[in-house]
Amino acid sequence: MFESLINKLHDFKSLRQIVYAILFSGEKIVYNPDEQWLDMAVMFGFVKNKDGSIAIANRIFEMRLHNYFLNASNAQNSEIYHLASQNKSQYILNGRLNMGMVLQKYVEHFNGIYGSASETFSEEEGRRRFLLYLRPIINGTGNYYIEAETRDARRMDIVVDYRGEQFVIELKLWHGNAYHERGEKQLIDYLDYFHLQKVYLLSYNFNKNKEIDVKEIYLDGRVLVEAVV
Repeated sequence: MFESLINKLHDFKSLRQIVYAILFSGEKIVYNPDEQWLDMAVMFGFVKNKDGSIAIANRIFEMRLHNYFLNASNAQNSEIYHLASQNKSQYILNGRLNMGMVLQKYVEHFNGIYGSASETFSEEEGRRRFLLYLRPIINGTGNYYIEAETRDARRMDIVVDYRGEQFVIELKLWHGNAYHERGEKQLIDYLDYFHLQKVYLLSYNFNKNKEIDVKEIYLDGRVLVEAVV
């Protein structure tokens, strides 16, 4: 079944593009039964019609598709992937994933690789780079998915499941303090939705005078772990 799914991505460029957009950009694609390739994808169970929009059929497919696209981007030869693969035990404490340490090391490694670069990129690319880092750490034990909506149908980002424990990580590009503060308030709403006490924010800041750091912020009795690269 997985082989058939990947073959269909090669055979139908439109399907490949839309699946990528759903996975990495969080786009909502309107379901159109008149599209032959889309109707076929639904028939084979690869995607589904969810309230009039296209969604990946299940989280097993979603994880496999994420891995497929990351492999297609030559993940194993990526320097940041290689750094995450080294000494993976540092991220695990008493069998539990230490997400704070994951972000701490990601900031360190990201700055070491890209710190002197002047390039800017989209949230989609920022998400891809973080997933490249996260994948070898949790591979075989945990999984992740992009949660496209909450009760109020608002956009959010990566949810990581590791041995029964959930971690919510929001990825954002820095657009000034006011925008950033609104993002912090939104994260508190996510905590209510997932019944968690701690949430994680990864901000990509392209300002030259930015402060690269990982810190804890206490909001309404909950903890926001904020990493800035």
